[in-house]
Amino acid sequence: MNKIAFIGLGNMGGPMAANLLKHECPVTVFDLVPTAIDKACEQGARAAATARDAVMGADVIISMLPAAAHVKSLYLGDDGILDNIADNALVIDCSTIDAQTARDVGQTIEAAGKHFVDAPVSGGTAGAAAGTLTFIMGGSSEAVNMARPVLDKMGKNLFHAGPAGAGQVAKICNNMLLAVLMTGTSEALQLGMAHGLDPSVLSDIMKQSSGCNWTLEKYNPCPGVMEAVPSSNDYQGGFMVKLMNKDLGLAMDAAATSGSSTPMAALAQSLYRLHQGQGNQDRDFSSIFELFAAK
Repeated sequence: MNKIAFIGLGNMGGPMAANLLKHECPVTVFDLVPTAIDKACEQGARAAATARDAVMGADVIISMLPAAAHVKSLYLGDDGILDNIADNALVIDCSTIDAQTARDVGQTIEAAGKHFVDAPVSGGTAGAAAGTLTFIMGGSSEAVNMARPVLDKMGKNLFHAGPAGAGQVAKICNNMLLAVLMTGTSEALQLGMAHGLDPSVLSDIMKQSSGCNWTLEKYNPCPGVMEAVPSSNDYQGGFMVKLMNKDLGLAMDAAATSGSSTPMAALAQSLYRLHQGQGNQDRDFSSIFELFAAK
């Protein structure tokens, strides 16, 4: 069985590594937060003192990091791990970063005789814990085929979007649309409530009508309408507002690069920036619902 190095054990990376361990994969872990390493070790992982140590002898290296700067530093920095990765090993970066960084990192890794896939995820912390994530892969067919058996242990849906960087483009397109859907759904529900409608009844009506969308079906933003979602837990857990703003920034950068028109996304970004500026950065992104409350 492949020896796996997992770097980045945050809200997403921790449960992802746990699912590999549940499948009895040999996993060596590293994170800058010691308690995150301790938790993984309690689940059966082996601890590494440094990222360099973690990848020594690994067949597969998986990283789940906050931003592009962290990914570049990990693989290409002066203290990066590239020289410690075995020839023909597979690198899977699951971070959500800009496509050009993914291409640059991937090209450098492949030029050094390794394989590379960018595989950002969709499904949130609940999907990470349940092993039902969607992985959106960018890379060569050979590298993607190598990645499938590993990612299959952490996810339910695996898509090959295209060459290196394509996974990132597809991911930011998805999250851009999600932001538009969440703001629109919140606006509609608040309008109905302002006119005396029960949000549960209105949600059921829209789910069976032309306004149906993922946020109504899986992630209702109105407290008390749906169980086991952040809106019914004071918007704790899930996907934080500051991360949605990060992804909307990536989408706007991609739009500027290609000259694409994204007026709906631009409006969603302005609303999420306003919401974050009101102290909501660490709450779930569905808390945007509160921004539309009748005054």
